[in-house]
Amino acid sequence: MTPVLDGIRVLDFGRYIAGPYCATLLADFGAEVIRVEKRSGGEDRFQAPLTDKEDGGLFLQINRNKRGMTLDPMTPEGREVVRRLVETADVVVANLPPQTLKSMGLDYDSLKAIKPDIILTMATAYGQGGPYSDRVGFDGIGQVMSGAAWLTAEGPGEKPYRFQAPWVDFTTALHCAFGTALALMSRNQTGRGQVVEGALLASALTVSNPTIIEQAVLGINRQPTGNRGQTAAPVDIFQTRDGWILVQVIGQPLYKRWAELMGEPEWLSDPRFRDDIHRGDHGPLISERMTIWCAERTSEEALNILGAARIPAGPVLSPQQTLDDPHVQAMGFYQPMDYPGLPRPAPIARAAVSLSETPGSVRHRAPTLGEETDVILGELGYSADEIAGLRQAAVI
Repeated sequence: MTPVLDGIRVLDFGRYIAGPYCATLLADFGAEVIRVEKRSGGEDRFQAPLTDKEDGGLFLQINRNKRGMTLDPMTPEGREVVRRLVETADVVVANLPPQTLKSMGLDYDSLKAIKPDIILTMATAYGQGGPYSDRVGFDGIGQVMSGAAWLTAEGPGEKPYRFQAPWVDFTTALHCAFGTALALMSRNQTGRGQVVEGALLASALTVSNPTIIEQAVLGINRQPTGNRGQTAAPVDIFQTRDGWILVQVIGQPLYKRWAELMGEPEWLSDPRFRDDIHRGDHGPLISERMTIWCAERTSEEALNILGAARIPAGPVLSPQQTLDDPHVQAMGFYQPMDYPGLPRPAPIARAAVSLSETPGSVRHRAPTLGEETDVILGELGYSADEIAGLRQAAVI
């Protein structure tokens, strides 16, 4: 089966996560993606280093299935390389500030002058048009400005927590990949390219929108409750005899099964617990009951009983326990992949969506720094002597 994006060429000038992972998703489903890095390597290449060259785990994950080259687009010769690359491309991905894009010749007007039907996919921190548009930012900015981090503290006045996994970056990448696919469909219909723009803050506000809607409509002014849910119960992380588990009971059918399992049938007619929102209001009392129940059992015992009762629950796993989990292994969520300098293969997470007819795949590892620079330039018509000259001039 031909991959759905076969024949699409993407230039990835992104950095860190939002841009590069957008391009990765396109690559997983068949697009040819060229990752263009600075001559010294993009900053994201060296996060959490694993090899003697300091290539990091983040880079290995979000640059699989890509070809790699280095380039300084700020030089006249580099601008010419960019022009030749753009002539061959369908999509340019660049999560850089608008003024930086313009200085590199990667703004939409410059790209469209080279290739009229080009699609520019960009991700910024705040979006364009507001008072913060020129500011730079990372994932955590979205977390703290969306109201999400506010609710993570143990209680009012306590220190909020930023979630360690960069969910804002990854959701922005997902939105950008979705938008790029739509732009490609639109181009097939109209012959015209366009700009696809994602923003970290917009992604974070989307995920936290229900809480914001509640605040706007009812003015509840919710206070932080740590791991405990606020609009249903029990929703919390509980300690067992040998670890921790998460239990999430949402909706009347689940609550009925939970109350019967706890031996509390009278709680089904208790007006304090008559629906999710009231159970959330009395969450401390319900969590206390669940705490007692969990403390008497191991995690395995508790999860087996809860599973048999069809109550959603899962173990709190360390990274190593996640790797060792039998379901994670059986489902093949990770694909082992070698990379130069690694002592053992890296577990690369596959795309978290499956298509029955045109599935994506992880076909090859992330590129080493500048690995295919010469080959790509050769494809653009540069001779071996010209390539050597570009290298001598510190363009590549």
